[in-house]
Amino acid sequence: MRPMILGTLAAFFFAFTFIINRSMELEGGSWIWSASLRYFFMIPFLVLLVYGRKNLKPLFEEMKNNLRAWLVWSFVGFVLFYGPICFSAAYAPRWLIASTWQITIISGSLLAPFFVETVMTQKGPVKIKGRIPIKGMAMSSIILLGIILMQVEQADSLNSREVFLGVIPVIIASFAYPLGNRKMMDVCGGRLDVFQRVLGMTIASMPLWIVLAIYGMFTVGPPSIGQSVQSGIIAITSGVIATILFFKATDLVRGNMQKLGNVEATQSGSVLFSVIGELILLKAAVPSIISWTGMSLVIGGMILHSCVSHKGGILNRKKATA
Repeated sequence: MRPMILGTLAAFFFAFTFIINRSMELEGGSWIWSASLRYFFMIPFLVLLVYGRKNLKPLFEEMKNNLRAWLVWSFVGFVLFYGPICFSAAYAPRWLIASTWQITIISGSLLAPFFVETVMTQKGPVKIKGRIPIKGMAMSSIILLGIILMQVEQADSLNSREVFLGVIPVIIASFAYPLGNRKMMDVCGGRLDVFQRVLGMTIASMPLWIVLAIYGMFTVGPPSIGQSVQSGIIAITSGVIATILFFKATDLVRGNMQKLGNVEATQSGSVLFSVIGELILLKAAVPSIISWTGMSLVIGGMILHSCVSHKGGILNRKKATA
């Protein structure tokens, strides 16, 4: 239950990404700065957290020992995740981006066969090839149905350009985020805590953010003060708090593909939180009955995910003690 709670809290703070990115878009801010500034601002906060825990040296030693893996999977988990999301914000409405992002509910589960999970047997823990969690996928379909209902009334306003430039990048991001996170958990092997892992991935992804920032300086000019401030807010809420909460939740279920998929499904809550946030902060229109029905299905699906995960944990403990 604790991983699900942490995942839901992460979804709440991650919703700030959609809300504030929408605000920056309305003010004419470039997606280039929305993407790169978040990670620039994350560095000092994360360094203070890790330094305060006296864990900087072990992190740098770990990165030095496997630098190539850190560079590759940090690029996948952070650059191919947040860059496309910010890019799509320049071409598609927030609701389309937020709803498309929920493909991550099933993308994480579909990645299961590419990983090894630990299963408890009478002879002790055994590592086997991951399998797609069918029950979890069934619960995910309920969540996806709810998200479709939340967005169906607005779909008529889309054109083909918005669909292509707004949907394809987010689909890429939805697979990149869980893939990068899971691969880095394997690379770290439990030797680093979540604070170290987030800082390490942020540092390892920095060369690409610097290149993007230089490109932005020559093409769109420097960011405005308003965009810098809002990017700083995203860095704290979504970049630091949400990422640490989500990574901590996934760390707690590392090696169990079903529970990992359930935790990743909690990110569907970001749609619900972003809708509420837009109502309060951006004075958006009140959702219709159909949209509220969709929200109910999202919440119900997340609860069912939690129940399946909890039941699975009990069964596994019984098998282990039998």
